[in-house]
Amino acid sequence: MANIAAKDVMELRKKTGIGMMECKKALVEAEGDFDKAMKILREKGLAVAAKKSDRIAAEGVVDILKSADGLTTAIVEVNSETDFVANNATFREFVAGILRTILSGKPANVEALLALPFDGTENTVDAEVKNKIFAIGENITIRRFEIIEGVTGTYIHGNGSAGVVTKFETTGGIESKPEFAELAKNICMQITAMAPTYVCKTQVPQSVIDNEKEILLTQIKNDPKSANKPDAIIAKMVEGRVSKFYDTACLLEQQYVKDDDVKVGKYVENTAKALGGEIKIVSFVSYERGEGLEKREDDFAAEIDKLVKGQ
Repeated sequence: MANIAAKDVMELRKKTGIGMMECKKALVEAEGDFDKAMKILREKGLAVAAKKSDRIAAEGVVDILKSADGLTTAIVEVNSETDFVANNATFREFVAGILRTILSGKPANVEALLALPFDGTENTVDAEVKNKIFAIGENITIRRFEIIEGVTGTYIHGNGSAGVVTKFETTGGIESKPEFAELAKNICMQITAMAPTYVCKTQVPQSVIDNEKEILLTQIKNDPKSANKPDAIIAKMVEGRVSKFYDTACLLEQQYVKDDDVKVGKYVENTAKALGGEIKIVSFVSYERGEGLEKREDDFAAEIDKLVKGQ
């Protein structure tokens, strides 16, 4: 058996991110040949990744990173099977590396991202994902990301359970003022708390309004208290409830969570006036970790039974 030096094990671990014991085993199997050990680990990683690919990964983290000049922002959701892994420092740094790769490579989609060289390595992002699956022992997936160009505000909630990037247009250089930074964060927090779908009324498609009116009309006609009212009255009732729909679905029409006396639109207007310029909210991206994904349900009794039976 080849004499395996500790420095070689450390170097292999540094290059792969895989545990010390697995690196030592690979070097032993490769009889000290570093390149061959890398190949062995890669092959094992591919095998493990294939076995775990159908396992539910709905935990993980949402994270955000800005470019050095602050004019490009990336948001990403990377999923794992458990929150234990999601809170692991190694996993968090892996997600940070994905964000750096997104900012430097600006891929069009997840498939293109997976083909890029992972930040600071010669491996592709896809290879690094498989390495992490092998090292950590859980399925890991890059679910989605978005790149936003221009002036933005950002907010990460609950250690990565949700994240928001809001894009602004400003005048008079007010985007560099601390008061604007405070507003930008407050707007992102508003979006996290109140979950609007659109920025303003003009962004709501007519088809959505028509569908909403149809639902409201059906509700009113099915209500014995209002079913026999004149059509003109029912029409006014529908319009009134559509207005309430805007108050919920549109960011600028929502009551500002930090001051119930004003709507978000007025808060933005007042801040812009105080800063001597204009502020326009252009768009926002809001990610909630695991949103819409099937959640893993742990059956601890079954797991303990398997351990007892040695399965």
